[in-house]
Amino acid sequence: MNIQQIASIAPSPRQLAWQKMEFYAFAHFGMNTFTGSEWGDGSAPASLFAPSDFDANQWVQCVKSAGMKGLILTCKHHDGFCLWPSQYTDYSVKNSPWKDGKGDVVQEVSQACKRHGIAFGVYLSPGDRHEATYGQGEAYNTFYKNQLRELASNYGDIFCFWFDGACGEGANGKKQVYDWEGYYSIIRQLQPNAVISVCGPDVRWCGNEAGVCRTSEWSVVPAALQDAERTAEKSQKEDDGKFSRKITSCDEDLGSRKAIDGCESLVWYPAEVDTSIRVGWFYHPEQDTELRSLEELKEIYYNSVGANACLLLNIPPDTRGRFAQPDVLRLQELGEYLGRTFSNNLAIHGTAWATDSLQGHSPRNVLSYEEHLFWQPTPGQEQAQLTLEFPQPISFSHVVLKEHLPSGQRIEAFRLLADGKEIFSGTVVGYQRICRFSPVTAQRITIDITESRFCPTLQQVCVYP
Repeated sequence: MNIQQIASIAPSPRQLAWQKMEFYAFAHFGMNTFTGSEWGDGSAPASLFAPSDFDANQWVQCVKSAGMKGLILTCKHHDGFCLWPSQYTDYSVKNSPWKDGKGDVVQEVSQACKRHGIAFGVYLSPGDRHEATYGQGEAYNTFYKNQLRELASNYGDIFCFWFDGACGEGANGKKQVYDWEGYYSIIRQLQPNAVISVCGPDVRWCGNEAGVCRTSEWSVVPAALQDAERTAEKSQKEDDGKFSRKITSCDEDLGSRKAIDGCESLVWYPAEVDTSIRVGWFYHPEQDTELRSLEELKEIYYNSVGANACLLLNIPPDTRGRFAQPDVLRLQELGEYLGRTFSNNLAIHGTAWATDSLQGHSPRNVLSYEEHLFWQPTPGQEQAQLTLEFPQPISFSHVVLKEHLPSGQRIEAFRLLADGKEIFSGTVVGYQRICRFSPVTAQRITIDITESRFCPTLQQVCVYP
């Protein structure tokens, strides 16, 4: 592929809609909440699932307070216990004392999301340590597809199906070969706007659970990565209790010119950063004092949402069926910080000019919130400068850059100059690059694009105090 073809690889509409969500929640809730486990073995009786004060509205209100736009629920974790009354297993809420077996956690959470205006997503573990057909090939795949159809058919619009690679040994001593393509087909048929994440073709795992992505997080990567998380040798293994703090070893460079040189097939496969607000993924009361600090969460946000990835932050409900108070307060703190930091875009008071512009793609477009407008220099011009100028000097500490993703991801290296002095340098931009630095005062801000593919684009430039 030549550089123009590579520069033109773009997201699908569902991938673009997902990218705009930026920041959303995970809620690990289920049998493990009541047994104190992280990976249950499927033997705990359904009678243990008994939240005393379940409140999905409280979850969603807390999620929104942090500025998140969606919530993904662990409808079934590896122990096989289902948070909805699945007709294909007895190991579900229908055989628990909660609401006398008449309850449906999935329904209540999906309705709360709709009521409060955020998106709802589904985690359905491919692994199942309870189901007898696990490891029996087609028998289990049929079982799993039936449960997938239940979730995809009965709970409204779903923005994401989140598949991890758990491929443990079943109670029968056998391992299961998953029918991934069959799973995808059901989702595409029943929820065509949903992205399929991690073990799926739309969104990839960033490579760790520590809350960071690469220095250069490319969305255009070798197509072979779409299969990487689905293979047994890459599948998730049982964790040691500190897993959410640990960085796994994955290739640092996935999309540079050197990394993709010689690749016959490239795809748009953007990164998601997943991590937990606590040490573990499920609630454990002894971890009430071990939450990530506000400073940690800020750094995670900047190094994910601010670095061309989306952030999936886990908040585990407690045995009441509510988010614990320490988590509630920390989410409020984060939301207040983000609101203060990104509420006053100073760029709207400036004018824009560039060293080169293609007709119809004025530099002024970067000051607009219209997504179809963007700046672009002449095709083939791989270096260019765009400058914002203000009537008088302004003080600022953040500059946010966005490329026009329907045109592809193109910028490979750039600098920010304040009145001609370099204040920041970076590599990729993609959906969003948040450039953060000590406050400076200047009248001119120049984005100096030093390397790009074919020609760069900028959809928007925002400047914050």
